[in-house]
Amino acid sequence: MASTLDKSETPGHAQTRPGVWLTEAALVLMALIWGVNFSVVKFGTTLVEPLAYNGVRVTLAAVLLLAIVSVSSLPFPPRKTILSLMALGVLGNGVYQFFFVEGIARASASDSALVVAASPAFIAIIGRMRGVEHIQRRVVMGIALSIAGIAFVVIGTASDPRGASTLLGDLLVLCGSLAWAVYTVLLQPHTERVPGLQLSAFTMAGGALMLLVVASPALLRTNWHAVPPLAWAAIAYSGFFALVIAYLFWYQGVRVIGPTRTAVFSNLQPVVAMLVAWMALGEKPTPWQIVGAAAIMGGLLLTRS
Repeated sequence: MASTLDKSETPGHAQTRPGVWLTEAALVLMALIWGVNFSVVKFGTTLVEPLAYNGVRVTLAAVLLLAIVSVSSLPFPPRKTILSLMALGVLGNGVYQFFFVEGIARASASDSALVVAASPAFIAIIGRMRGVEHIQRRVVMGIALSIAGIAFVVIGTASDPRGASTLLGDLLVLCGSLAWAVYTVLLQPHTERVPGLQLSAFTMAGGALMLLVVASPALLRTNWHAVPPLAWAAIAYSGFFALVIAYLFWYQGVRVIGPTRTAVFSNLQPVVAMLVAWMALGEKPTPWQIVGAAAIMGGLLLTRS
């Protein structure tokens, strides 16, 4: 089945297709929200155990999305479709979020953001293997440059005095990025038939169920009465803005311009995340991170031009 990427990259089509530029503006805002979220999660997991933090924020997002869906006028999809979306959500919002938060708790916010930039490359490769993406030569060059940028980050991590712990964190985030890539490609057929709000709600519910099971010991041993207000604020931001608002923008992008071009916008995250981490957490960018960020942004420009 031809993907929306094939349609949107037809000469002249991207300029005339309704909603493309509005969608791309929303994807920029999505990247800003997610870029800030790296520092928010890094800070929040210093106050609350990572598994407990993750379980609460994903459950919060699932409850909010399901509540919105329940009062909307949208007709529900068939039960088989709902179950299929929940199963995909275990991968995209369960497995991915597990690796993401466990990784960022061990690595710097800047490193994690740069490693997440591997997602577009994985999505394009997996999409090409499944025959749902057509990758032009310029896109291949952009992907290669982005992967080179991630390699620079890993090299810098290996030379860091905290290397062992940070490298493990980077690898966990990378595993999460691979899970997200598989999820995004498998989800694309549903984006043609199911509204983004319902996609987000049912997949988030699947992820929340998985995380509640995995995180139940951490949730039970956490003294929630002693959790400071700033931790609750972090959970609220990373649950509502990062998992509700930004995800709705993501699904709209996958539907309108295709998974690969949508994923490319997530490469804006590293720059935002590095700046915010520098100002908020004191994570001064290293030379390797700067080189890696430059390569990743170069890959973004090549892929998007």
